[in-house]
Amino acid sequence: MLEQPEQGTIPTKPGSYQFFDQAGNIIYVGKAKNLRNRVNSYFGNKTTMATRTQRMMQEATHLEWIQVANELEALLLEFTLIKEHGPRFNVDLKDNKSYPYLSVTVNEKWPRPTITRGKRKRGIRYFGPYGNVKAIRETLDLLIKSFPVRSCSNTKFNEHEKIGKPCLLFHIEKCSAPCVEKITEKEYENLVADLLSFLDGNSKGIVSDLRQEMSILSAAQEYEKAAHIRDKILNIERVLERQRIVLNETENIDLFGFSGDEIEASVQVFYIRKGRVVGRKGFVVDRIDGIENSEMLKHLLVEHYSSEPPRGVPNQILTEVIPEDMELIESWLSKEKSSGVEIRVPKRGEKKSLLETVVSNASEEFIRHRLKRAKDHNSRSKALNELQTTLGMVDAPLRIECYDMSHLQGTDYVGSMVVMEDGLLKKSDYRRFRINSFDGNDDYAAMKEVISRRLSAYLKESNEIGAEGNKKFAYPPQLLLVDGGKGQLSVAEKTVAEFGLSEQIFVASLAKQFEEVFVSGKRDPVVIPRNSEALYMLQRLRDESHRFAVEYHRKLRAKRMTESILDGISGLGEKRKSRLIDEFGSLTKIKKSTLKELREIKWLPEKVAIEVARKLNLS
Repeated sequence: MLEQPEQGTIPTKPGSYQFFDQAGNIIYVGKAKNLRNRVNSYFGNKTTMATRTQRMMQEATHLEWIQVANELEALLLEFTLIKEHGPRFNVDLKDNKSYPYLSVTVNEKWPRPTITRGKRKRGIRYFGPYGNVKAIRETLDLLIKSFPVRSCSNTKFNEHEKIGKPCLLFHIEKCSAPCVEKITEKEYENLVADLLSFLDGNSKGIVSDLRQEMSILSAAQEYEKAAHIRDKILNIERVLERQRIVLNETENIDLFGFSGDEIEASVQVFYIRKGRVVGRKGFVVDRIDGIENSEMLKHLLVEHYSSEPPRGVPNQILTEVIPEDMELIESWLSKEKSSGVEIRVPKRGEKKSLLETVVSNASEEFIRHRLKRAKDHNSRSKALNELQTTLGMVDAPLRIECYDMSHLQGTDYVGSMVVMEDGLLKKSDYRRFRINSFDGNDDYAAMKEVISRRLSAYLKESNEIGAEGNKKFAYPPQLLLVDGGKGQLSVAEKTVAEFGLSEQIFVASLAKQFEEVFVSGKRDPVVIPRNSEALYMLQRLRDESHRFAVEYHRKLRAKRMTESILDGISGLGEKRKSRLIDEFGSLTKIKKSTLKELREIKWLPEKVAIEVARKLNLS
């Protein structure tokens, strides 16, 4: 158990602090403006702490700290230690995806554009990143038509230089053939400079110069050369169509949007330079349970701008939330850029709309990530095997059933059962239950009723030998999962035992607070690694059962509210009742209406309108 350090032993200076577990591993790294105050805050009232902090303090056995000169150094030291040690209670910022960039080898005598991935090198200008390699290939193809710099490898360049003949690209006007001196070194430098200027976003000036040159050639009746310039302009405009103008041409902005759940988050970064979207980067990060979006964003910003940002540091960064230590990060980035950098949350206008687009991209990417993971056969097989091993089951749970309850202060009490077979949700076997064995609020009694009704159906179907019909419940689940902690587990175990099925059905519970899994015969929860496929499968089941239960509860509540207001009115049947709600848009608006408004509805008889007004006390 970690003991609070003696007063006076911790400095009051800025620095980074590290919590260690029993094995000597760093499990959390933080930073502080005042180390003593920050560290002592962990030993205060534990009930007010976030759940992940409580758990971290349970596992920590000792702590250390490193004093630095100022808070900025503390922030950068925190980032460095997180990257080096990967503490399990910090945000996991590992991004293993390698993004394609358009690069120009300005360190060579005859620079060339190429598509690259991986670590960035000195002497090369990078543009991007791009969402996919197809987009960058199409862009490069159009650019070479307008700026015919060489795109061949050095080996091929040297080969044609020796034989004194250009390759096919010269003949189809996709290369200026510097290998055989078809262009001077100065002319080639200007060509490369124009390409780099265009990629930097200075398209307006280049197009204007080309149009002026085309006019001069046309006036001189050099129509073939003028047509060649025209084709260049058309190719540039086609590239510009791909880089849609979204803001003022003076705007240089990065936008950060994210979407996800308690375990993972999909992050999208859009790069706006001179008002155009010039690149984007998307990835999925692991997030610790309970971490606030503001803290996660802080780590994302430090990670992104400490690791050679592909488009440098912009003038403005737009985000959904204000990051922790915003002023400190702004100060640091302003020094990096040698000019002011602002972080803000747009409230209205085109910038807010653009940020919503970035967030929408993150949301869609997160859905694709989850679907890909759920449909992957290897992931499902691995998850089932992990569940078997971790929970101590005899066989892999090929059929899993998960139960959840939903109610509002004891009213409209319902239960849900969702089913997973071979790692896939089987919606045809979902069931929902309306609790009818008691009144009031009692999750344990509700859980007992739902499981009893399900197991009764199993025993009934399994005993109906030779009976016709589709027997969906003629065999039990290998794993019965309930949403909750030890209390829910105990109820489920006792219910299964009452039916004599303890040998056939393994029972477990998943507590949302710490994502802890409890099983029979073990006092402490079973530890399932956060990033494991097994935990992901259990969470998906639990979340689906919760969604299914809440959906049914809301349906019953809406029906009850409808009946309580409009039921029993003479002349107002189900069809008229439904049509009246559609007419006003909601029950609330009906209650706020007047008798005059009801009489103005042409299809509603006057007598019925009067009855509705009388029932609702409308004037």
